[in-house]
Amino acid sequence: MNETYSSLTLIFGGIIFIILLIQVAYLFIFSVAGRFYREKKTSGKETLSSFVLYIPSYKEDAVILHTAEEALKFDYPTELFHVVIIADSLKPATIEKLKSMPLQVVEVKFEKSTKAKALNRAIEETSKNFDYAIVFDADNIGAPDYLRQMNLAFQRGYLVVQGQRTAKNQDTSMALLDAISEAINNHIFRKGHRVVGLSSAIIGSAMGLEFNLYKKVMAKITAIGGFDKEMEMYLLKEKITIDYAEKAIVYDEKVQKTEVFEKQRKRWLSAQLNYLRKNALSGIIQLITRGNVDYFDKVFQMAIIPRIMLLALLPVSCLISFLPGNAPSPWYWLGVWVIGYFSILLAVPASFFNQKLFSALLKLPAGIFSTFKILFKLKGANKSFIHTPHGDTSGEKKI
Repeated sequence: MNETYSSLTLIFGGIIFIILLIQVAYLFIFSVAGRFYREKKTSGKETLSSFVLYIPSYKEDAVILHTAEEALKFDYPTELFHVVIIADSLKPATIEKLKSMPLQVVEVKFEKSTKAKALNRAIEETSKNFDYAIVFDADNIGAPDYLRQMNLAFQRGYLVVQGQRTAKNQDTSMALLDAISEAINNHIFRKGHRVVGLSSAIIGSAMGLEFNLYKKVMAKITAIGGFDKEMEMYLLKEKITIDYAEKAIVYDEKVQKTEVFEKQRKRWLSAQLNYLRKNALSGIIQLITRGNVDYFDKVFQMAIIPRIMLLALLPVSCLISFLPGNAPSPWYWLGVWVIGYFSILLAVPASFFNQKLFSALLKLPAGIFSTFKILFKLKGANKSFIHTPHGDTSGEKKI
């Protein structure tokens, strides 16, 4: 009995060790690579392209007016960009104010609202052709030179470009943690990937596509949640490289309350697992038959344990390895733990290492607990639209 138990412990411990080692190695490689990122310069004289900016807004009365006002202020020729607000379940007073602005308002109403449905309806209502389409969330504020930086990025010859989405607010512990998470994603999954020649990950906002390609891709998307994941898988399967424009900055409101964090992560994790299930086999086939490393890499990303869970699993696994009969040696587990934490810290911008960081770290256990709790609430999550509201800071202590 003891021999059987020991054998099972060795096998189980070895499998868990290999799984964590592979994921830590992956993070380490791209975290180090991200340190060597340099944005390529555009050769030749700049040619100004035309843009249409789509901003879906579902029950976002608290933020959409300000977003619309700021979207009209880009330092770019006004005749070369067009703003479209997609009004889904907005209050009549909000819609009236939007219609008084020099932009297009597309009112929509669906039995079951989704971002993909809203964007496709807006495309139908777009009568003019543009060079490129940009997508913002209802809370996104672009830097004044955002369109100019995106224009320069597109002139490098890419059909799809992801801008840098960064935190608009860091005034609560949860918002600061969310801001750090976004910065780590930018470093590892955008900068690090571009350094080694792989595509940048897209987010769902602050991104742009060549207009005709955008219409073609959106017509195929039926996602209820995670429309950006479906778009990304389609693009990479077709071997369309996604570039990253670090200087094209968009400020995004970070979640400020634990319950909103749970809603957001539930939507993200559900989409991740859903598209992993749909694309796992295809990713392997594409790698073998077409050498499509980009697509396979994206499938692999979806199999990675969320970082916030990894932060808990690494030390716990290391401590368990000290129990009798466990394998491999605790020193191997300690090495994986150290490399994992180092990889994550390496991806955190220096600007976040300040007096507020300690307050944010105190919120980390709550975030870890919430993420583990979400795992038991994922059933059916990808079959319904999960809305995460913006602009509500009530009940959260400022830092």
